[in-house]
Amino acid sequence: MKYAWIKKHESEFSVKSMCRHMSVSRSAYYTWQERPQTATEKDDIKLTEVIKTLFKKSRKNYGTRRLKEALVKQNRQISRRRIGRLMDAAGLACKTKRKFKATTNSKHNLPIAPNHLDRQFTVAQPNQTYVGDITYIHTQEGWLYLAVVIDLYSRQVVGWSMAEHMRAKLVNDALLMAVWKRKPGKGLVWHTDRGSQYASDSHRLLLQQHGIVQSMSRKGNCWDKANSEIKNTSHGLSLGGSNEDVPVRQ
Repeated sequence: MKYAWIKKHESEFSVKSMCRHMSVSRSAYYTWQERPQTATEKDDIKLTEVIKTLFKKSRKNYGTRRLKEALVKQNRQISRRRIGRLMDAAGLACKTKRKFKATTNSKHNLPIAPNHLDRQFTVAQPNQTYVGDITYIHTQEGWLYLAVVIDLYSRQVVGWSMAEHMRAKLVNDALLMAVWKRKPGKGLVWHTDRGSQYASDSHRLLLQQHGIVQSMSRKGNCWDKANSEIKNTSHGLSLGGSNEDVPVRQ
């Protein structure tokens, strides 16, 4: 199949560079050219064109399993292994959809704080209002969860914590970092969603110990905490309403 691909693209690239890229020798390629194609090789070429057409129609979403199903509908029984081999040779790779992982669990019986922030995202002084959120990051070692604390005055991340879990300790550690670094006075407003981590006994006790006023968004209303929403970007984690990035090694 490598030789067939080289032959097909001779008008676009040099044989020397293609053979080097495919890790085959030019002499072996020319020897292959001189012999007649086998029935299997001819069928591979035709089948590759069919697979390309089906792959294009699927908007590059079909893998070997769904391509096999599509070929069966055309009365062609082809193994997934062979389909995969032809896809590799043709440079076809299906798109991978990022899995969604919920970070907010508001279905609980824990106490809910009123919305003291009420979308007042403009703050006159630092250390008056903090907002928080949790996101997830896929790394080579699996999923990690990141909790951040943002000062609404500067839109800067003043505290953060990362772990392999989403227990209350994750958000507690992030808030404690902010408290230790910035030493806000009593009466600081701390606004988050209604996640069970923020409504937990340990988190509310932490707020009580430091004189922090808890504020929570209304149920299902993402705009109540739009300035703390985190999204993944190509160069880091971007914060809602901010140009600040949280550098995370992936």
